[in-house]
Amino acid sequence: MKNVSPAIKGLNVLLRKPKDSDVFDYLEVDVSQELIRMYGGNTKRIAPKTLEKAQKFVQSIQENKLEWCVEYKGKMIGQARLTVSDIDNRARYAVGIFDSSVWGKGLGTEITQLILHYAFKELNLHRVDLRVLEYNKRAIKCYEKCGFIKEGVEREGTLIEGKYETDVFMSILDREYYEIKDQFIKMILVG
Repeated sequence: MKNVSPAIKGLNVLLRKPKDSDVFDYLEVDVSQELIRMYGGNTKRIAPKTLEKAQKFVQSIQENKLEWCVEYKGKMIGQARLTVSDIDNRARYAVGIFDSSVWGKGLGTEITQLILHYAFKELNLHRVDLRVLEYNKRAIKCYEKCGFIKEGVEREGTLIEGKYETDVFMSILDREYYEIKDQFIKMILVG
């Protein structure tokens, strides 16, 4: 299935379909031990990036129906995805910024706000949810800033590097989004 997600332009980021140079943007950035940990991966077995892995990474974005490359200052720095369930009129959200040099600039918040705007205004979804490791405090703070509410936890449901970790479940409903959307629209949308 081809990526049918439309380009979405914010003030600082562009969410778009992949292009050839994304493979090289991905390869240019060293593997971050902290990012691997936040994704729930094993930091003791970090393999170096290869051209083949980079191509597969970008190709997987291309193949997902609603997945975007995140471009910042002309370079791909991450990806964002909605996995929609048409039956329940909802989506699961995921975002990752692999370039740690741009962390702490509010880009995750902008990306999340752009995706929520698209999910509720264009797709007319009722609910967007996500799961995040409890120790990923930076991500949880971002999601709360964007209106997500903690719903519960899956206690010690993930084994990471020999330790059981807890996942937090969060969501935002359409009516909750529309109560707060005006404060975000002027900050994130261009044009």
